Amino acid sequence: MLRKLAIVLMLVLMPALLFAQARPIVLRLAETHPEGYPTTKGDYEFARLVKERSNGRIIIEVYAGSQLGQEKAVIEQVQFGAIDLTRVSISPMASFVPRLNAFQMPYLYRDEAHMWKVLKGDIGKELLKSLEPFGFIGLGWFESGARNFYNSKRPIRTPADLKGLKIRVQESELMMGLVAAFGAVPTPMPFGEVYSALQTGVVDGAENNWPSYFSTSHYEVAKYYTLDEHTRVPEIIVGSKISLSKLSKADQELIRQAAFDAIDYQRAEWAAYEKLARDKVVAAGCQIIEITDKTPWMELMKPLYARQSKEIQDLIEKIRAVK
Repeated sequence: MLRKLAIVLMLVLMPALLFAQARPIVLRLAETHPEGYPTTKGDYEFARLVKERSNGRIIIEVYAGSQLGQEKAVIEQVQFGAIDLTRVSISPMASFVPRLNAFQMPYLYRDEAHMWKVLKGDIGKELLKSLEPFGFIGLGWFESGARNFYNSKRPIRTPADLKGLKIRVQESELMMGLVAAFGAVPTPMPFGEVYSALQTGVVDGAENNWPSYFSTSHYEVAKYYTLDEHTRVPEIIVGSKISLSKLSKADQELIRQAAFDAIDYQRAEWAAYEKLARDKVVAAGCQIIEITDKTPWMELMKPLYARQSKEIQDLIEKIRAVK
């Protein structure tokens, strides 16, 4: 009798057990930028690779357009395991992991190719691993171009032209120091608030790359764009150590490799969108100011470099030595 009852129970429960086993693991990824933006497209390529390589066992849901919050708040939630993954700039991440400041120092990289040799090489890989003690799993890097100043008041041709302007910066001590070194007034605020701040005069300008300048419509309210290329600030994909530690080592490695393999796709999307953004901004009548000699700009950054810790300065020297 007991045997028959056990068989009946097994037959009843088996479908439920099989269903439970078949349910995929769902991870949420927070993205600041809107649908169609190059980093968002990179997120989706990352998600596609994870789904494909796990045969559908792991699903990454991308929440674009700051649906899950602004960058700093999202980073905190990832650290506590409330959000599984995010793609953010390393500027706000540096508040949590100070070593990241080395990767965003002004006028650090010779060019884009130099930056990617660093990021894809031993230095970049080692730095991703160094995030774990802070509650994050570093997964990969994305392109974000060179950052330039733009404002609503006047053309900026020399550092002196920035003096007194209220410039929005990311919530980063380093970026505040950079702007202050030029004599401007650094004004940290979330990315999503910048358009209205420019429109109402809360800030006079900001600094960002071509795609962000265009996609946010900042060019409509700040028509002077200066190509000083003061920083190249990589984007980073990070996971929650709490969330990802629940996965097998094999699945964690699968996710890491997928993030790394999405890099080239995202870089190609970035290059195409950067050209589109530049063409649109020029067509809209914005004034583009080319800076051919960056020496005066670089000279003003020496005190900022000198204030960095020995650890950061040693890392900077390693970055500069990459050929």
